[in-house]
Amino acid sequence: MLSILTLVLIFAGQRYQWLGNIESKLSVIATPFYWAADIPVRVFDWGLESMRSRKSLLGENEQLQAKTLLLEGKVQKLASLEAENVRLRELLNSSALVDDSVLVAELISVSPNPLHHQIVVNKGKSDGLYVGQPLIDSLGLMGQIIEVGPLSSRALLITDASHALPVQINRNGVRSIAEGVGRFHEMQLRHVAATTDIQVGDLLVSSGLGQRFPVGYPVAVVTEVSINPGLSFATVKASPKAALNRSRYVLLVFTNSEQRK
Repeated sequence: MLSILTLVLIFAGQRYQWLGNIESKLSVIATPFYWAADIPVRVFDWGLESMRSRKSLLGENEQLQAKTLLLEGKVQKLASLEAENVRLRELLNSSALVDDSVLVAELISVSPNPLHHQIVVNKGKSDGLYVGQPLIDSLGLMGQIIEVGPLSSRALLITDASHALPVQINRNGVRSIAEGVGRFHEMQLRHVAATTDIQVGDLLVSSGLGQRFPVGYPVAVVTEVSINPGLSFATVKASPKAALNRSRYVLLVFTNSEQRK
């Protein structure tokens, strides 16, 4: 009886071992099918995650672009302020070289007519301004006040076609009249004799004749001297020293005869 039971147990063990081997082999064969069946789910999850990542990246990109634009705007503002500070320092340094009393003013308007070179400054009668008062920038003479209001004043620039001022060549003292021609970068000297000692590069300064402008303020630099043998007068052109179409701040000069009140 014991021997029969032993045989049955041996037979069963061999049978189940064989079935286990079959099952193990079948699981190996079925693994690729399970993986293939799971591909759509994996693809869907990957696509969903990619969409989320792309949306997130787009959002971050927009935020970064906005921050970049804001920072660029701040940099431009700082650059503008820095340039303005440089101009103000130059203006204040030039005021130290002026013997007369001066007042800093800011441009608040320019004439829309290109033929009229006029500006409006934010100082007026309450600041002691007067008609005929000279104004300069850090480089040279700009013009004169032609109209005074309570809080603002209008000035005529030296390049206006209606403006003329007495000048002299700084090198030799030869006098002439510099007239505006309606262009910010050009002036002309009228009735200069062909034999006059004048050269390209000569500095023209205010002569003080007429008692409108103080003596010695830089006005322009000679850029062209043309002599025609058939004419008695030379054609002389000059470029203004002052930054007439760029200056934002100016100095109003109070001469000794018209001291600031």
